[in-house]
Amino acid sequence: MQTSNQASTPVFPPASGMRILYSKSQISERVQALGQKISADYAGQSIVLIGVLKGAAIFLSDLARAINVDATFDFVAVSSYGRARVSSGAVKLIKDIDNPIERKHVIIVEDILDTGLTLSYLRGLMLQHKPASLKIATCLDKPERRLVPIEADYVGFKIPNQFVIGYGMDYAERYRNVEDIRLFPEEAGGH
Repeated sequence: MQTSNQASTPVFPPASGMRILYSKSQISERVQALGQKISADYAGQSIVLIGVLKGAAIFLSDLARAINVDATFDFVAVSSYGRARVSSGAVKLIKDIDNPIERKHVIIVEDILDTGLTLSYLRGLMLQHKPASLKIATCLDKPERRLVPIEADYVGFKIPNQFVIGYGMDYAERYRNVEDIRLFPEEAGGH
């Protein structure tokens, strides 16, 4: 269902013309550092990385390769944006985890922490499964947008309140494959 401000056809400018916020090499360096920190924190233990689809898929795969402790993956899918650029505020679970996480060390892996609504919902949902521990890793943290009090344990970059694409993050399902994180232009619908 479209609202009146979404009725116009989206504009998809070329990513090559968008300003780079973080380059591929900056992202890689930061992901390696996060992987080393997680590996040190969980030395000698096994962890379960739960990726939040679709946005966190690329971050999760890079992060997993940077971690040198035993790790398994699972995925959840939630909806709070639909095709909009701003969260509706209502979080809906579309796909739950496939395997039990009781008494396991779990890290929820998300692309961006902004309002906190999605991660707060997922944290509550995962805690019902009684994991041994539960932490959050996010590629980007946008604290200016926070509506609920939640923080990530592992943060790639803190960013201002600007709409970004690339490295898994999209605008209307496009730009996920852009290797850098770029600022989506306001005149094209970015906020």
